[in-house]
Amino acid sequence: MSSNVNMASTSRGSTSSSNGLLTVTIAGSSSSHSDDPTTNDSDNDEDELLVDPNDPFDITHTKNAPPESLKRWRQAAFVLNASRRFRYTLDLKKEEEKEQKKSMIRSHAQVIRAALLFRLAGERELVTSSAAVASPSPVGEYAVGLEQLVSMTKNQNISALQQYGGVKGLSNLLKSIPDKGINGDDADLSKRKNAFGTNTYPRKKGRSFWRFLWESWQDLTLIILIIAAVVSLVLGIKTEGLEEGWYDGGSIAFAVFLVIIVTAVSDYRQSLQFQNLNAEKQNIKLEVIRGGRTIQISIFDIVVGDLVPLKIGDQVPADGVVITGHSLAIDESSMTGESKIIHKDQKTPFLMSGCKVADGIGAMLVTGVGINTEWGLLMASISEDTGEETPLQVRLNGVATFIGIVGLTVAVCVLAVLLGRYFSGHSKDLDGKVQFVAGETSISKAVDGVIKIFTIAVTIVVVAVPEGLPLAVTLTLAYSMRKMMADKALVRRLSACETMGSATTICSDKTGTLTLNQMTVVEACVGRKKLNPPDDLTKLHPEVSSLINEGIAQNTTGNIFVPKDGGEAEVSGSPTEKAILSWAVKLGMNFDLIRSNSTILHVFPFNSEKKRGGLALKLPDSAVHIHWKGAAEIVLGKCTQYLDSDGHLKSIEEEKVFFKNAIEDMAAQSLRCVAIAYRSYDLDKIPSNEEELDQWCLPEHELVLLAIVGIKDPCRPGVKDAVKVCTEAGVKVRMVTGDNLQTAKAIALECGILMSTEDAVEPNIIEGKTFRELSEKEREQVAKKITVMGRSSPTDKLLIVQALRTGGEVVAVTGDGTNDAPALHEADIGLSMGIQGTEVAKESSDIIILDDNFASVVKVVRWGRSVYANIQKFIQFQLTVNVAALVINVVAAISSGDVPLNAVQLLWVNLIMDTLGALALATEPPTDNLMHRSPVGRREPLITNVMWRNLIVQALYQVIVLLVLNFGGESILRNNQDSIAHTIQVKNTLIFNAFVFCQIFNEFNARKPEEMNVFRGVTKNRLFMGIVGMTFVLQIIIIEFLGKFTTTVKLDWKLWLASLCIGLVSWPLAIVGKLIPVPKTPLSRYFRRLRKSKSRAPPPCNS
Repeated sequence: MSSNVNMASTSRGSTSSSNGLLTVTIAGSSSSHSDDPTTNDSDNDEDELLVDPNDPFDITHTKNAPPESLKRWRQAAFVLNASRRFRYTLDLKKEEEKEQKKSMIRSHAQVIRAALLFRLAGERELVTSSAAVASPSPVGEYAVGLEQLVSMTKNQNISALQQYGGVKGLSNLLKSIPDKGINGDDADLSKRKNAFGTNTYPRKKGRSFWRFLWESWQDLTLIILIIAAVVSLVLGIKTEGLEEGWYDGGSIAFAVFLVIIVTAVSDYRQSLQFQNLNAEKQNIKLEVIRGGRTIQISIFDIVVGDLVPLKIGDQVPADGVVITGHSLAIDESSMTGESKIIHKDQKTPFLMSGCKVADGIGAMLVTGVGINTEWGLLMASISEDTGEETPLQVRLNGVATFIGIVGLTVAVCVLAVLLGRYFSGHSKDLDGKVQFVAGETSISKAVDGVIKIFTIAVTIVVVAVPEGLPLAVTLTLAYSMRKMMADKALVRRLSACETMGSATTICSDKTGTLTLNQMTVVEACVGRKKLNPPDDLTKLHPEVSSLINEGIAQNTTGNIFVPKDGGEAEVSGSPTEKAILSWAVKLGMNFDLIRSNSTILHVFPFNSEKKRGGLALKLPDSAVHIHWKGAAEIVLGKCTQYLDSDGHLKSIEEEKVFFKNAIEDMAAQSLRCVAIAYRSYDLDKIPSNEEELDQWCLPEHELVLLAIVGIKDPCRPGVKDAVKVCTEAGVKVRMVTGDNLQTAKAIALECGILMSTEDAVEPNIIEGKTFRELSEKEREQVAKKITVMGRSSPTDKLLIVQALRTGGEVVAVTGDGTNDAPALHEADIGLSMGIQGTEVAKESSDIIILDDNFASVVKVVRWGRSVYANIQKFIQFQLTVNVAALVINVVAAISSGDVPLNAVQLLWVNLIMDTLGALALATEPPTDNLMHRSPVGRREPLITNVMWRNLIVQALYQVIVLLVLNFGGESILRNNQDSIAHTIQVKNTLIFNAFVFCQIFNEFNARKPEEMNVFRGVTKNRLFMGIVGMTFVLQIIIIEFLGKFTTTVKLDWKLWLASLCIGLVSWPLAIVGKLIPVPKTPLSRYFRRLRKSKSRAPPPCNS
């Protein structure tokens, strides 16, 4: 907890108070702070006083919160039904069990590794004992069996692999071609699944409806009410007979049963939504090569024999062996628990499912899938827990605890008063007779009277303790998550939904997020000539085009598949790779021929830190070419010569200005600039030893420039509008890109991130290197002003996120690469890209943007604000009911010894308020109005001054009207024909009816706490209309047909009209109430200042 509190106290402008009821925010973002040091000192001083370190509910955000903090606030919460209240939060006990299971499986993996190292140390002995390995036994059409494959992979048995003829031999046994993969038709896939299994594992079934039903009735108050109902039933039947005596007890039991059923149905539906979300998160899309063609499939469709290309950030989708690999390094921490990176080659070729590619590139042959892998066993033995505390849940538990304690105190007072009046002879029945006379009243009647009093007190607790508050968060989050899926955002972490509503800045990538990621080469500069069009072969010397094609075909992670029927070539790979490969195809490149004519000796995979990638090739004549490709100005800086379009080698020194200008011209047109270069090298200088070759640094000096290409990636339609919406909503959009600063500036102007060229000056636009070299304090000051950062590395992205957060900003950051993971993890909200994002980036993020579109990020902000607004609507509605119901019953109990709202009626009100009210108000869709406000401060009060005003106005009106009816109702309603008993029943029925109508009409007011027109958009929310309509109809049925259950009588049309009018008045009253001005400073600030002044008051002098 300490880490959270410390962060909160140092976060500029953030303050808090206990119970989450009265929390305030001094400033939404750091930009609004004065530069005056005295002001800052006083702010900090006030921050320290306002933050309560002892408040268990003071958790600004629960992202990566330690279990101690979570245990602390749960123990502090006043809870009547813990199994329900904490259902959708992290199950700490299960989490411990999960970790124990993981450590068991990990220890198995560590034993295997230890054995493997022992085997490698005694490699000669292994070779001599290879005869001990059983020869492959055919299974069906395949020459190796499932058990043998599983045993070989799990035990990482190199001897067995050698026995099968190495990787190539194993491929043949599995009918897979090392560079083409399996055939992949339906019949082939079916045979493989039958022989070796599918890449799925048996998932633990979610809780059944009956389990939810069981949990719903385990509420202490409901159990007490059930016991009271049973005793009342027995006594009623005994004294009044079966026909009349079962009504009192039976009606309470029925009402409790109805509450349990509705609660269970609501919770069960939410659980199904979370299950669907989990299934979506696990459905990873990846590329495989089948029949020489690269296709994208679901991880669940992987089969044994598949050829899977691997690159940095990928998840290893199944068990397998490395076919080819260059600098391939695997992070096995998810399986072994050790954060050690393991290098994979022909000596250690085994790959474990569930691990991540930390570095390099390669391809694997799948040998084990699903339950036949360690990962499959692990996932089958643990249940995926979506539980996670969100900041609102924590704070609302504080609110619920505070209200619950007040309600319990009130209920105890009512119980004491009613019992006192009953036994002292001051309680009378409907006919005016004293209910208890010492020595005369029978024991069974006295017990019955006590039970009725006790039931009323317990029901007051049911109404007063708002179990629905924290659950309303879950409900609105579940609803929002489902709707966000439709808006192309997959929520991985629940708290991100609501934190997004507080975001003050978004640090966005450029490529694919602000742009379409549909790249094409539109400019090419070879030597001093610009090719127009860029694929004009006539201007190129054959030697130049041959070298360009060689470099592009080999130095790529992409692929080209040419159909046998001579159709159009299919280009796959990243958008940049596809653009360059497509350009080379137009230049006449024969991809397969070039790749077969040379051998790759060593690869330096593209690196986002160095902004370039390269490789060394051995040609048929034993000559060696080293090819580099990457950021134009960086590669240009490594070149000493260039090949002109006629094939002549020339010094670059005199032409460097020309090439730099060419790059700047392309960048000014918002083109991504990529340079292609090469050099010759001596074969003798390249290490022949495999281990030394792995450590060899690929030469990157004295390069010969071959070409500079400009790649067009158009701005996404609608991005400019989305940026404008963010700006109006008080959210600053910053572009953080690895591209050239000039390219970034051009795109920023096009997108509206930069308003004009006058703004494009340092520090508004800055290079990553410049920002990196600043001191920590300077970075914090400069970060606030940065709008565009070009040539940034992942480290720079992390630094700007840290600097902004230190400055008090709530930061959302987008990322797609493995190296973006630290920034995604550090940010308040990490947004990874669903299309271009690596699995490592996705796992570090909180929300996955499925279409990589910035407009979808803005929709997430809308939903984040909507979550917070909906919870506030529900709080206002629920507290109004709480206050009114408690005051009416307490005043009536103390003054007259009876309560106008009995147990069954209060249970019905509780159902309207808790479950149905939450369902109606928590599912309000976001409105445009939300984006015309400033971001919600992380410590902004849950109950604002506006809400207090609305709440007090409505509660005061309800209390006054219903108390007038309670005390003056008999004289108003009495006529000569009715008995006193009937008149009292009519009065109590009218009070109950009017009270329910007040809640129905007030539900509309709660929709728009600040707007005059509370009906805007109401017809679009069918669920709201349905719940209000259903409540209305059920109320009519209760009064007219279920009087014996609810102790009510039928009302004539005049009293129905009166009830309706009493409820209707809440609408004009809400409009009048909204004309009452409220101070902008939250009420909590005044209380805090009072406490502050008292704590600072000097002690009295002793004379």
